[in-house]
Amino acid sequence: MSGTADPPLLPLPDRVVGLLSELGSPPRLAAHLRAVHDVAHQLVVWVERHCPGVLLDREAVLFGAATHDVGKTVHVSELSGPGAAHEEAGQALLLAHGVGPELARFAATHAAWARSDVGVEDLLVSLADKIWKNKRVPELEDLVVARLAGATGRAVWEEFMALDEVLTRIGDRADERLAFQASFPIHA
Repeated sequence: MSGTADPPLLPLPDRVVGLLSELGSPPRLAAHLRAVHDVAHQLVVWVERHCPGVLLDREAVLFGAATHDVGKTVHVSELSGPGAAHEEAGQALLLAHGVGPELARFAATHAAWARSDVGVEDLLVSLADKIWKNKRVPELEDLVVARLAGATGRAVWEEFMALDEVLTRIGDRADERLAFQASFPIHA
């Protein structure tokens, strides 16, 4: 969760490491959360540099990315197969372990990015959860582009081109992140 990694990935926040340990997180889940957390960090840094006028809670995005699938500690089958039961379960787990609702929400919103009430932080967590493995979701990317264009006043096509460039760069390292995650067992 926090040791050296190949590829180099940021360690998970200490609070998240403690929570995952307490919950008996499967090693593969911790590896996945670390990869998504690292990608979220890259996205946040890019947004802060490219669109300094965008108001965003950096720590919320990073915490959300580091915990978005925590419900898979309960629904382990969803680590290797489809399912959405982990979303509500994850939010409930986080709340039960003293995480405030403003941070616990990411466990539920990371797959509900099309809702009208999600913020830019939620969109970035959702985007990180896709692009870590180089999955492009045009509808999600369009929502991010619209938020950026609205905040910067730049043309939508300009924001699209800029976002596409950074997502391509991040996505180019997906095979390394996928191999990292796959090197960990699903069960402890």
